[in-house]
Amino acid sequence: MTLVQNHLRQLSGNRYWFLILAALFLAACSPKIKPVTQKPEVPKEVAKTEKTAVKFEQASISLLVPFRLNEIKLKTATKADVEKAAMAIDFYQGFKLGIDSAAATGQNFKLKVFDTQDNNTQIAELIDNGGLLGSNLIVGPVFPDGLKYITNYSISRNILVVNPLSAAHPDEFGNPNLISIVNNVDLHAEKIGNYISKSYNPANTVVVLINPKSASDEVMAKPLRTYFAVKGKAFTFQEYASVFSLEPKITKGRNYVIMVSSSDRKFVVPTLDKLMKMKKAGFNATLFGHPDWMKQNYNIDQLQAFNTIISSSYKVDYSRPEVNTFIRKYRALFNFEPGEYSFKGFDVGFYFGKLLSAHGPEYQKYLTKDKYRGLQNSFRFEYAERRGYINTSLMLLRYKNFALNVIE
Repeated sequence: MTLVQNHLRQLSGNRYWFLILAALFLAACSPKIKPVTQKPEVPKEVAKTEKTAVKFEQASISLLVPFRLNEIKLKTATKADVEKAAMAIDFYQGFKLGIDSAAATGQNFKLKVFDTQDNNTQIAELIDNGGLLGSNLIVGPVFPDGLKYITNYSISRNILVVNPLSAAHPDEFGNPNLISIVNNVDLHAEKIGNYISKSYNPANTVVVLINPKSASDEVMAKPLRTYFAVKGKAFTFQEYASVFSLEPKITKGRNYVIMVSSSDRKFVVPTLDKLMKMKKAGFNATLFGHPDWMKQNYNIDQLQAFNTIISSSYKVDYSRPEVNTFIRKYRALFNFEPGEYSFKGFDVGFYFGKLLSAHGPEYQKYLTKDKYRGLQNSFRFEYAERRGYINTSLMLLRYKNFALNVIE
C-alpha cells in the first residue's frame, strides 16, 4: 500500500484551474489521505546517525520536484508556462506508479510529495519545518543548485539523496550520501574510449577529436582528450576545430575514427554535410557523436553512412512486454502517453521501492550489489567516498536500419 501526502501550494488565480492540476497530481494517490496540520518540528543539530526501528513497517520517501504551481496563472498562462511543470508531473506520475508496483510485494510506503518551486528558500523552509524528518530516502531536488543546498542536511542526518535527472558531476556536490542516476560526462568519454581501444588497431588508426572549443563543447572534449592522453596513448590522436581543418591533413591508407564534441545543430549539420562530401571523394571513417544527438534530429542517411555511434544512459525497447504493460497502466491512470521523464520516474521509483522492500532500513548496504535493468534506465552503482553512489551502467547505440541499435 502506498500512502501519499501532497504538500502543494495553491495557485494564484482561478480556483477551477487549480482543481484541474490538483486532480492530475492526486489521480494516482491510492488511498488518499487528509492533510494533518501539525506544529512544525524544528530539527536539532545532530552529529550522530538517527537510529531506525527494528521493525520496518513502513518505508518513508520524500519526493522533491519543481511543479512551480505558484507561477501558473490562468488568465496569463501560456503553453510554455504550463510545460515548465510538465517534466515534474511526468516524473511524479511515473515515480508513483513505480512505488505502487514495488508495494505489490507487501511493503507499505509513505510518499511525501513537495513542490520545491526550484527555489532554495522553499527547501530551507521544508528543512526548518521538519518536513523531511523520518525519511528513509529523499528523491530530488532535480537541479544542481537544490542538490547543493540539501547536502549539509543529507550529511548531518545521514540520509541518502537521489539525484534523479541532473548529469552534473558528483564532484560538484561533495556528498557521500548522494546517489547519481544520470551518467556524468567522464563515464561517457570512458565508454567511448574503451570501445575504440578494443575495436581498432592503434598501429593504423588515427583518432580525431572535432572540437569547436566553446565552453559547452569543451565539457565533452576534455575527458575524451584526457582518455587518449592516458589510457589510449597508443593511438595517433589529433584535434581540430572542424572537419574543414582536418581535410588537408588526412593520410591515405589510415583508418579514421572521428569524435565530435558538439551538440550545436548549427555546427553539426554542416559537419555532417562536409563529411559526406569527403566520403564521396574516398574518405572513410567511423563517427562518434555527442550523447545529446539522440534527442536531436539529423539526417539519418548521413549518420548511417558513417556507422555513427553515440553513448547513452537510456533507451526504451518497445518490444519488451513489461514496457507495454507500463504504457497501458500509465494511459489508464493518467489518460496521457508516458514520456521520457515518466519512464525515468518509474525506474527510479520501482528500483528503490524494491530495494527498501527487500532490505528495509539497511538497503544502503545493497546499492552496489543489486543491479537493475529498467524500462528505460539500468542501474549499476559504484561507491566513492566523496562522490557517493554513481550509476556506471551505460550503453552504446549505433544508427542502423533507420533506428538506434544497442551494440554494447
